[in-house]
Amino acid sequence: MQIDTLATFTFAFITTFTPGPNTISSHAMGLNYGYRRSLPYFFGIATGFFSIMLLSAALAAALAHLMPKAVSFLAVAGSLYIFYLAYHVFTSSYSFSQTSHKMLGYRNGLLLQLLNPKVIILGLTVYSTFLSTMARTPFNLVASALCFTLMSFSALSTWALFGMALSRLLRTEGARKAVNAVLSLLLVSTAVRMLFTLS
Repeated sequence: MQIDTLATFTFAFITTFTPGPNTISSHAMGLNYGYRRSLPYFFGIATGFFSIMLLSAALAAALAHLMPKAVSFLAVAGSLYIFYLAYHVFTSSYSFSQTSHKMLGYRNGLLLQLLNPKVIILGLTVYSTFLSTMARTPFNLVASALCFTLMSFSALSTWALFGMALSRLLRTEGARKAVNAVLSLLLVSTAVRMLFTLS
């Protein structure tokens, strides 16, 4: 399976930018404390996110080395997960009730990643499927993990700065359905592209 940059970016973008524990809590922090005071929390999330990406890369590399045939199996499993994610996004109504009145810091953001299934599944799916043929050099692993972390940090910042406008948009039924449909179709096309590139 060759690296499909567009499919990789699409999956990572939708996974990091759609509402989840990171984005919803960042939205609440931005509303309650402002962007600047929320930065330690965001940096904690970024540190945890980066660490999980590196661990996912190491685990995927170990599986590919010990069980080479597992790569194809993981690609199929990953595509099925993306189909499931597409369905979830399409039918989601999004809940923004998880507001925080407590100031969260670096440690809170870091620990959140250990309990965030979206981040763990993102890392395992990306490195065991989309980037399975990437040379496992230290530079490539760190650079790819850093790219995904920067994308995640961009999502946190977007939700912290423009979360109110985004939540209002997604609460409007017509706009929500349109956004959900577009994101779902992008995910489905990503899964299909991944299946067709299996060798």
